Amino acid sequence: MRTTTGRLGALPAEHRERLMARAREVSFPAGTRIFEEDRKADRFWIIRTGAVQLDVRVPGRRAAVVGTLHPGDLLGWSWLFPPYSWHLGAETLSPVRAWEFDAQDVRELCREDPALGHALVLRYAEVIGDRLQCERTRLLDLYGPYGRGVH
Repeated sequence: MRTTTGRLGALPAEHRERLMARAREVSFPAGTRIFEEDRKADRFWIIRTGAVQLDVRVPGRRAAVVGTLHPGDLLGWSWLFPPYSWHLGAETLSPVRAWEFDAQDVRELCREDPALGHALVLRYAEVIGDRLQCERTRLLDLYGPYGRGVH
């Protein structure tokens, strides 16, 4: 089930405008690895078109897909918290267009404007909570005692 917690629409307009002023448009072909688990998280994206799957490495198995993101969703939250390393991997399922943000630039903006920083962190807290619940459910389905995963 897809939720809308990844969207920035809940941010106050003035904060959204200041954040979007730092965006740059990027595109990725289908099948592109956008980032890898445990690598440096130095940016994040808002998906405009296409779909991106999130995956997690599982020792002795293929990476497990734990979620799919769609237009309007935020891609990447590891940039917000030290040590700034990706917790998951991400790969495009189709051609993707997105707005990309430099993490250090946005962290600086949040320091300069604590109200914006607070609003952004609250929004990301919703995203993280929702994604962790979805990932937990998906992993239990795949690898739990009654899961359908390949053995």
